[in-house]
Amino acid sequence: MSWLGGLGSGLGQSLGQVGGSLSSFTGQISTFTKDILLEGTEEVGDAATELQVSNSKLVELEASFATQKSEHERLRRINAELEEKLEAAEIQVKQQSLEYRTLLQQKEVEISHLKARQNTLQEEVQKLRSSDVTPSTSGPAVLPVTTGATTTSSTSYLSSTSAAHHGFHGDEVDLSDVLWSQQEINRLSSEVHRLEVDIAHWRRVAQASKVPGAENGDQGEILKLQRTIKELRETMGKEVDEHQHELAVLQDAHRQKLADITKRHREELAEYEERIEELEEQIQSGGGATVATPAAPQDPSKLEELQATIRSLREEAGLQKVKHDELMASLEEGGRLRAALEREKEEAKAENAELLQNYSRLQSSVSELQTRVQEQEGKAMFKAHQDVEIQTLRKALAAAEQEMSRLKSFSESESNAEVEHADILELNTIIGTLRQENEELEKEKSTLVEKLRLAMERELSAPPEDSGDLQLEISDLKNQLDQREQALKQAHLDMDTLTAELEELDRQNQDATQHLITLKDQLAAQKSQAEAEVTRLKAELSDSLAQKELLNQELESQKHKLSQSAFTLNDLHMGKQQLEATVKELRDKLSKSQELGKEARLEASDLKRLVQEKEALLSAAREELSRAGKQGSEVESGKMFLEEKDREIQDLRRELAELKISYEKSSSEDFELKIENRKLKEEGAQALEKVQNLDRQLRDNQTSLSRVVLEKDTRIEALKLEKSQLEGELSHLEKRLADQAKQYQGTIEELTRARSMDASALQMEHERAVKLNQEKELMIADLKHELEQMASDHRDTNEMLEITVAGQKQLTELLQEKDAFAASLKAQAADMQKELEASISQVKQEGDALRKSGEEKDKQLGAMKEENSHLKEEIDRLRDQQSRPQLMSEPRTLDIITELETEVAQLKAAKDKLQEEAGALRTASEEQLESLLRSQHSLQVQQSELEQARSRHEQSTLNYERLISAKDEEISQLQSEVESLSVQRQSHPQTVDILQEDKTRSLGGENGNEKHDLSKVEIERLVKGIKEKETEIIQLNEKNLSLAKQLDQLVVSRDELGRLSQMVLQKDLEIQALHARVSGGHGQEVLLLQQQMQAYAVEREQVLAVLNEKTRENSQLRSEYHRIMDIVAAKEAALLKIQQENQRLSTMSDPSGSQEMFRETIQNLSRIIREKDIEIDALTQKCQTLVTVLQTSSGDSGSGGQGGVSSNQFEELLQERDTLKQQVKKMDEWKQQVITTVKNMQHESAQLQEELLKLQGQVSADSDCSSKLSVDYSRLIQSYEQKEKKLGSLSQELAQVQQTISQLSSTKDVLLGKLDSFSQDPDVSTPTVQIAEQLQVASGPPSRIMDEPLRQDLESLRRLLAEKEGMIRTLQENNHRLSDSASLSESEQRGHAEELRQSRERIDTLQRSLREKDLLIKTKGDQLIQVSENLRNRENDNEVLKQAVTNLKERALILELDVKKLKDENEAIAVKSREKETEFRALQETNMQVSLLLREREFEWKAVSEKAAAMEKLLKDREQGKSGELNQLLNEVRSMQEKAIAFQQERDQVMMALKQKQMETSALQSELQHTKDKEQRLKLELERLRNHLLEIEDSYTREALAAEDRESELRRRVAQLDEKLASSCSAVENASQQASLQVESLQEQLNVVVRQRDEALVQLQAAQEQVNQYAVSLSNLQMVLEQFQQEEKAMYSAELEKHKKEKEDWRRKAETLEDKASALQLNLDEANTALESASRLTDQLDLKEEQIEELKKQVEVRQEMLEEAQKKLTNLLSSTEGKVDKVLMKNLFLGYFHTPQNKRAEVLRLMGNVLGLEQDEVEQMLSDEGKKGVTGWVSGWLGGGRAVQSVPNTPQRPTHTQNLNGSFSEMFVKFLEVESSPAAPAPKLPVYDIKPLSAPPSGRSSAAASAAGAAGPGKRSGESNPFLAPRSAAIPLLTPGAPGGGGPASGHLLMKPISDALPTFTPMPVSAEASAGAVLKDLLKQ
Repeated sequence: MSWLGGLGSGLGQSLGQVGGSLSSFTGQISTFTKDILLEGTEEVGDAATELQVSNSKLVELEASFATQKSEHERLRRINAELEEKLEAAEIQVKQQSLEYRTLLQQKEVEISHLKARQNTLQEEVQKLRSSDVTPSTSGPAVLPVTTGATTTSSTSYLSSTSAAHHGFHGDEVDLSDVLWSQQEINRLSSEVHRLEVDIAHWRRVAQASKVPGAENGDQGEILKLQRTIKELRETMGKEVDEHQHELAVLQDAHRQKLADITKRHREELAEYEERIEELEEQIQSGGGATVATPAAPQDPSKLEELQATIRSLREEAGLQKVKHDELMASLEEGGRLRAALEREKEEAKAENAELLQNYSRLQSSVSELQTRVQEQEGKAMFKAHQDVEIQTLRKALAAAEQEMSRLKSFSESESNAEVEHADILELNTIIGTLRQENEELEKEKSTLVEKLRLAMERELSAPPEDSGDLQLEISDLKNQLDQREQALKQAHLDMDTLTAELEELDRQNQDATQHLITLKDQLAAQKSQAEAEVTRLKAELSDSLAQKELLNQELESQKHKLSQSAFTLNDLHMGKQQLEATVKELRDKLSKSQELGKEARLEASDLKRLVQEKEALLSAAREELSRAGKQGSEVESGKMFLEEKDREIQDLRRELAELKISYEKSSSEDFELKIENRKLKEEGAQALEKVQNLDRQLRDNQTSLSRVVLEKDTRIEALKLEKSQLEGELSHLEKRLADQAKQYQGTIEELTRARSMDASALQMEHERAVKLNQEKELMIADLKHELEQMASDHRDTNEMLEITVAGQKQLTELLQEKDAFAASLKAQAADMQKELEASISQVKQEGDALRKSGEEKDKQLGAMKEENSHLKEEIDRLRDQQSRPQLMSEPRTLDIITELETEVAQLKAAKDKLQEEAGALRTASEEQLESLLRSQHSLQVQQSELEQARSRHEQSTLNYERLISAKDEEISQLQSEVESLSVQRQSHPQTVDILQEDKTRSLGGENGNEKHDLSKVEIERLVKGIKEKETEIIQLNEKNLSLAKQLDQLVVSRDELGRLSQMVLQKDLEIQALHARVSGGHGQEVLLLQQQMQAYAVEREQVLAVLNEKTRENSQLRSEYHRIMDIVAAKEAALLKIQQENQRLSTMSDPSGSQEMFRETIQNLSRIIREKDIEIDALTQKCQTLVTVLQTSSGDSGSGGQGGVSSNQFEELLQERDTLKQQVKKMDEWKQQVITTVKNMQHESAQLQEELLKLQGQVSADSDCSSKLSVDYSRLIQSYEQKEKKLGSLSQELAQVQQTISQLSSTKDVLLGKLDSFSQDPDVSTPTVQIAEQLQVASGPPSRIMDEPLRQDLESLRRLLAEKEGMIRTLQENNHRLSDSASLSESEQRGHAEELRQSRERIDTLQRSLREKDLLIKTKGDQLIQVSENLRNRENDNEVLKQAVTNLKERALILELDVKKLKDENEAIAVKSREKETEFRALQETNMQVSLLLREREFEWKAVSEKAAAMEKLLKDREQGKSGELNQLLNEVRSMQEKAIAFQQERDQVMMALKQKQMETSALQSELQHTKDKEQRLKLELERLRNHLLEIEDSYTREALAAEDRESELRRRVAQLDEKLASSCSAVENASQQASLQVESLQEQLNVVVRQRDEALVQLQAAQEQVNQYAVSLSNLQMVLEQFQQEEKAMYSAELEKHKKEKEDWRRKAETLEDKASALQLNLDEANTALESASRLTDQLDLKEEQIEELKKQVEVRQEMLEEAQKKLTNLLSSTEGKVDKVLMKNLFLGYFHTPQNKRAEVLRLMGNVLGLEQDEVEQMLSDEGKKGVTGWVSGWLGGGRAVQSVPNTPQRPTHTQNLNGSFSEMFVKFLEVESSPAAPAPKLPVYDIKPLSAPPSGRSSAAASAAGAAGPGKRSGESNPFLAPRSAAIPLLTPGAPGGGGPASGHLLMKPISDALPTFTPMPVSAEASAGAVLKDLLKQ
């Protein structure tokens, strides 16, 4: 109880903590949202400060995130503690509910007992009625007591029953009613017991009154009373058992049948009242009868004894009643406790649901934080990108300014001659010369004007005599004027050329800018895609982190549950021990039960206290529920927040417009932003690497978590079983809570999705705004170019008008030409108007189609609404079915409940899916709305641009009209002068006219051309905008179609369907409005465009010419580009070849198999060398031993005079010689092995050398790319030479070793020589003394001679073999033995003399063999040493080669990187070369323009000279009175000077424009390079992301496989647990059977005891003994009572075991349910993995479809080959029509003799068909067979009867015996089946790899069927034998797909045309019906 109290207090504290943390968390969220909202308003001018601000904000965000994380962990811990406490409360509730159920069962058993007792009482009353017929009088003193007692009891009983009766009027279905009825039943049972005692008393009185004065009768009555007492006790025990049983039944069905029970109780109570009243009446009547009986003399002692027994029985009954009341009180308290615990459980569940909701809110807030952080990062990235771009632009500006200054310095100072650009120098020189010429012209003009003045003054002042001089001067002046006019004309021509070249440059610049714009757009789109992928990956990471946190929480909760389950198990064990102790205490004493009752009361008080605490918690939970209700208002506030977000989006758009304005200002700062963008990109790459690391950690954590969860699940299953018992009672509340929680979670998820979508939409709009900003900047640049072009056109027109002053007469002709030109313009404008009308009609048709599609959408919407209404009706019907109140009497089983729960779970899952899909539809609709807003915005932007262009055009037209009006006035003024001067200008009119016409035409055409270009650009923009709108409308239509399909599939609720339909209607209305706007705007724009086209359509031909020139230049550029690309491709191919060669070299030089072979051979050789060293050591030791033996023998002979070697030594020597022989053999074998290995190594080394030579050749061939490789190879060669040198040194060392071995062999020869001298012996007959003397003589002198060299050899050997002292010691022991054996006695030597002779002979032979073997050993040892040295060298070489290969690989990688760098440099060089080419062309064009300007100046000079000539003529003609004309001429000269100055200014302006263009082109080129770099980086990023996705998919597949393994492991564990459960169940059943047997034995013992007591009572006859007997009987009765109580306890224990069994059954059911749930979860996971694999399979299918297309091409090729084969087949058929296969005829002929006699007619018919005989001839042959017999001609062919015998048997199957009675055709078919059994396998296409195993592909069913048939049951082993088909193994005459089938597929192939399965086209008989077409059809079919 104290534990429960602590639990309640802990719950209260934790709830308070949760409330505080939630308040703090909400405050933090609100501050965070404020910060984010205020973040957009902070604008910092400087980029660095802005970065600092963003970094500080990021730090603040990280700090807030850390606090939120800690808060989240704290809440998670609180949640885990609450869950633990909840589980403990649930376990307590379960225990108490089990106790209450047992109590209810006991009460039901008591009710049944009372019913049985009532029946027995009724029977006894009837017996009393029958027995009390005779009336008698009794003592009156007894009556009043009994009657009073009975009356009081009856009245009290009636009152109590009436009270009980009134108690049921409430009919409340509650446990309190059951307890109250139980109390009433107990009270009634006590009343019945009391009445029974009274009845027994009155019965005894009546029996005593029947027989007066008879003692035997008294004894009989006493016995009867005792028997009745026994019966009553037995009936009481039975009734108690039945009562318990009925209580158990009541408890199981008390919910469903409580109303029936109350009715039954009422009826039973009424019956009880009636029957008790009847019984009381009967007793009263019995009492009256006893009164009437006469008083008889009774024995007072007997009466007193009976009264004493009755009193004792009553006391016992009272004690039992008190005990019963206490038990009932404890039951009531238990019921209250149970209700309180149920309330607590509900409260805890509500709290848990609220905690889950809080947790979901926390998760959503965390996800929002993550999305906002990502947005901030994106903003920071964008700002950094802008900064980098600003910095790049600044750098470009700085570079342009430097270029400008450099060019100015070039133009100012001519001294700087050492400049890179020679063309610019030439231009500057030309411009300088032009300026000088212009200045000279001006000076000459001024001198001429002064001369003219002087001349005029002279004419006025001087006499006419000076006229000759004047005329001479005038003629000179005219000549000079002509020259100057020609120079002016030339300058004008140069100016024209320069302007034309400038215009071409401008056009090229425009084209380049347009190309750059398209490239920039593409790069921006790719960047947006990459950013979208990055955001998606980040979202996946956040999801995986959330899943990880969830898994951690689940792990912790499961751990807590495990610990709690362990505690509960311990508590259960303790409870079990306590129950056993209480059972023992009950057996010992009944008094302990009272103490237990007191303890139970104390516990009840504690539980009441707990109930109060839980009620307080319930109130808190209700408050939480009210908060949850407030969450709906929070959802509404969230919607308001979304609206505020929309407003903020609008504000952001305004800010974006402001940003566009500010962006134009801050274009200089873009470069710094670009640098920062690069830094941020690097940081982003690092962040991506971190993300990958986090992904790996996540995977590891997930695997470990899954393992831990699987281990915990097995432990948790036991706890989940106990939960399943109360699930039925709490399912309704849980459903409600779950529904509410899911609703709230759905709303929260929708809000989070909406927020995240808003954030993503903001980011996307921001990016789009940036793109629009860039486009607008490009538009501004284009407009600036257009303005500059307009200004240049304006200048050109001014120049033209000034030139027209010189050519006055031509203007009239030009006006006439312009009129004709205007007429042509009108015609062209009419054509253009027609074209525009056609385009307008097309647009109208498209609008009609769009309207039709909108109407179709409306129809689809109507159908969807109808389907939705149907679905709503079905949902309402389902809800009505679910919400129908079911009857109380309707029986509900647990199976129905579980099924309903599963269905509810499925419906919930479906609802969740539908909610998710509805959210997805909402997001799609929001995206559509955003796209519509974007389209509207872009329309507005385009309209504004159109209006600006129109305004500009109108301004330009007004300016041109003003200029034309001014020029017309000047023309009208100059016409007069033209008329005056027309006479004098007859020398050069035609050329001037032509030139002026050309100039006017060209310049006017160019002017109009520019205008036409402007109009064209605007038209193209409009068309592009309309196309974009149409594509957007089509996309919206497709999205609407997809939405309609999804809505067809979904079953959405009414509100969501209504919203979706409204949204779709809004979309349709917006689309219609857009159509209307587009059509309206388009119509207005078309009218304006018609006007513009009427004004500008004239210059199309010139534009086409320019376009042709541009296309020609483009084609040249393309050819150059292709050439460069070819060069690059060749370089790449060469690089690839080098890489392949490197790889092949690495594989050749480092193969694993060869390395293993080398290692094995080296190990073998080292082992052999070690063994040889050991053998050499052994040989040297033996040599030493032999030397010592000889020395000892010589010493012995010298000292004793009779020294010698014994036979033992010789035997040992012989044995050693045998071992040496064996070792020599082994050495030979090893030598052969070594030789083979050496040869292999030499071969491999030769191959390696060849490969090295190949490599050297390749490296030398590719010297440009692999110079480093050649260097490395040279180093390798040097190392190889060093290795060869080392080999030489090693060979020298080997020679030294060989010398040492030769020395050893020489020592050995010396020893053998000693042995030879020792072995030269005299005859056997001489005595041993002579032998010794001879030995002395033979061995003495050489030993003395060879003593010193032997010692030297021994010393050298000891030095060499100092390392092997262990072997020397063993050999020294052998020496000692030899010396011991040498010092044997002389008698033994004499006995062995004969053996010595034989041994000497053997030694001679052995010595010879030893010498040979020694030689062999020397050679072998030398070879071994050489081989070992070679091996070591090879190993070293191999290691060196490996190192070289690794170095080569590294160098190859470095080369690859260098090649990539070189490629990049080549590309950069190509770009630079293009730039240089463009600059060169621009300079060439400027040169041309300058030359044209020079020509124009020359032309002008000629014109001036002509004017001067005309002036001279005018002076000659009008010498007098012509001063006005001179003034006019002077004015003209002044105007010409002004024009020259204007020309200079315009030339300067042109140069400035040229410089600006050059700077712009350089900036554009730098931007292009930057965009290319960006594109490469993005491609690399994409590849990396793809690889990452592939790795993720692989990890997912691995996890799926691991999950399958875990599933199998869990199933195995479940099987083991089932087996354990079965064994425990069997043990429990055995124990219960044993207990029941014990109970039966106890009952039998009880019966025996009762019988003994009865016999003892019968024997009591005396009066004094009766008292003692009564006392004994009282004690016996007490004993019996105790035994009865023990029996009751045993019965209780039996009932407990029953309940335990039921509990175990329920546990099993729960385990099965859990297994099913886990299986369903696994199926879900498998379905998810299947979906992922399906996505992968779709990719594979795409690949396979491509492969299928390639295979189709191959099939077409094969089809052509088939057609050729068909032609060949037809030719063959035509050529082999009359021929017959020899093999076939052979088989037929042989088959004829194998067939029985009666079947040979069929063979002959078949042969006739094959040979083409007619049927009549075949029939005649068959008829002749009866006369002669066909065998006659056959045997005539073969020479008698031997033909049949000599025919070889065809190969038959081993399992079959030949059926002689079968037909020939059957046998032939079998033979052909045997021949054709191993059919060729079906060709397997790669598509099979994808197809499922269940069904073969349809197109290849025959192949699959054949494969199946080959392995089917119909086949035998003999048929699949590949050795039975020597002739035609690939020609199945019967299709194996249908063996034995009678269809067309199973027909015989001889009866069919020749199939394509035949390998060669052998001549076969073909029927007349089978033509070539049929053959082709069969070929195609098969």
